[in-house]
Amino acid sequence: FGVGYDAVDAVEAGRRGIVVTNTPDVLNEEVADTALGLLLMTVRQLPRSELYLRAGRWESEGNFPLSPSLRGRTMGIVGLGRIGKAIARRAETFGLKIAYFGRNRQADVPYAFYDDIVAMARDVSILMVIVPGGAATRHLVDRKVLEALGPDGFLINVARGTVVDEAALIDVLAERGIAGAGLDVFENEPHVPAALLALESVVLLPHVGSASQHTRDLMGDLVVDN
Repeated sequence: FGVGYDAVDAVEAGRRGIVVTNTPDVLNEEVADTALGLLLMTVRQLPRSELYLRAGRWESEGNFPLSPSLRGRTMGIVGLGRIGKAIARRAETFGLKIAYFGRNRQADVPYAFYDDIVAMARDVSILMVIVPGGAATRHLVDRKVLEALGPDGFLINVARGTVVDEAALIDVLAERGIAGAGLDVFENEPHVPAALLALESVVLLPHVGSASQHTRDLMGDLVVDN
């Protein structure tokens, strides 16, 4: 029930003659919507500004401080698969330039290609992570990548928590090595480190990328069809 099957030993399942199925495609648009919403929430500091209003601070202290903007930014997508392409289409309508990191250049897309994630992080100011989880991508986004992203950069992860070195991310955020992060996934779900909860520069969601009634119904139907 989901597109990612990194928690299943598919090789061993195959050895035993067990068929493993997943639910691709039907959740692409929903996750892409969530990714863009999380991006806007993070860069424009929308959750913080709402809390500011709810606490009565707008009336007592004046306007909420100015936030960063999406204007003039380039988004580097880590993993330009089905969902990555859906995110890219949406991001283009917001005026963002697009680049992507992957194992191979894709002939049917017009975006700048990188086979070096550190080099891409250095050239963009938004890193959007939507690569599959598993051993091959564990801690792909490490301290070196985050430092390359730089103090004006934002990290958005709607993939798997294991793709990002969570301890390194906490350290870099605390040091203001990047501007902020939007996370829908974590290394040890549902546990979220207290150090992340304490940071104002992050927006945290409880793995709700595809969690609408409409999309979960479609996923359930596909499980039955499979």
